Amino acid sequence: MSKGLHKRNIHNIDYDFNALFKSEQSLKEYVFTNKYNNLSIDFSNPKAVISLNKALLSHFYHIKNWSIPNDYLCPPIPGRADYIHYIADLLAKGNNNKVPKGKEVLGIDIGVGANAIYSILGSTIYNWNFVASDIDKISIENVNKIINSNTVLQDKIKCKIQNDKNLMFDSIIEKDDRFDFTMCNPPFHKSQKEALKGSTRKVQNLTKSIVKDPTLNFQGQSGELWCNGGEMLFIKKMIKESVKFKDNCLWFTTLVSKKENLDNIYKVLKFVKVFEHQTIDMNQGNKKTRIVAWTFQDKNQQENWRK
Repeated sequence: MSKGLHKRNIHNIDYDFNALFKSEQSLKEYVFTNKYNNLSIDFSNPKAVISLNKALLSHFYHIKNWSIPNDYLCPPIPGRADYIHYIADLLAKGNNNKVPKGKEVLGIDIGVGANAIYSILGSTIYNWNFVASDIDKISIENVNKIINSNTVLQDKIKCKIQNDKNLMFDSIIEKDDRFDFTMCNPPFHKSQKEALKGSTRKVQNLTKSIVKDPTLNFQGQSGELWCNGGEMLFIKKMIKESVKFKDNCLWFTTLVSKKENLDNIYKVLKFVKVFEHQTIDMNQGNKKTRIVAWTFQDKNQQENWRK
C-alpha cells in the first residue's frame, strides 16, 4: 500500500525487514510484530530509528558508513526523500519536464545537521552536487566524516561553516556562484520548552501512552529544533536575505511545518517582489507538510538558466 509519498519515492511501500537485516544486523533487536501482524519498530526509540536509517541508507543508497553523535537529530528518511523528489519536479518544469540529473545540478543544504540526509539523498538519487552549511561545528565535522567514509559521496558534497547564526546565505554563496536550488528544514519551535512539548506529543501519538519523562525520547540540538522566533521568523529572515543573492540562485525553497505561517510568508514574498512562488503540499502518512519555493528569475532568465 502507498504511504502517500511522492510517486518516485522508493519508500512508498512497507519495509522488507528481512532484506534490511542483511544490510544492518543491529536492526534485528528492534523489530517486533505489531498488533496488525506486521513487522515494525518502536519509532519513539531513537536507537531503533538510527538502526533503521543505517539499514535504509546501506540497502537503497549504498551508504555503508553513517552515524550521528549522541542527542543529534535522527530524521525519518522516507519523508526527507520526498523533499528531494519534489525539488526534482520543480527543476523539471523549467527543463522541458525532464528531471535534470548529474553534477551540473548544484544545491545548497542550509542547516545540513550532523546527519546530512538531504545532501546524501540528493547526491545518490539524482547525482546532484551540494554545498552543505551549518552553524554547528560538530555537525560539519560529522558530515565530513560521513563523506570521507563513503566513496559514493566524495567530491559531491562540500561543507561550509556558517559563523553568523543570523545569516543563511552570506559567506556561503560566493559572488560568482550559481545554484539551481536551496533547501532547508528550519527549526520550527521558538524555545527548548516548546520543542520538548512537541517531542512529548509526538511520542505519545506514536506510543498511544502517557510520557512521564519526555527527555528520554528527545533528540536534536537547539539549532536543529528551536530558535528565537521559531519557524516564521527564521523563514522571514531567509526570504529577505535571498534578495541579495537573487542572481545566484534559480529557486530558493524551505519546508514549512505550520500551515498557519503561510499567509505571513506570502506577504514577505510579495514585499521583496519575487517573480514567482509556489507551495508544494506533501503527505507522509498522517503527517502533512509543505515546501514553499520562490524565484526572482523571470521566464526569459529561467530559460537562459536552463540553457
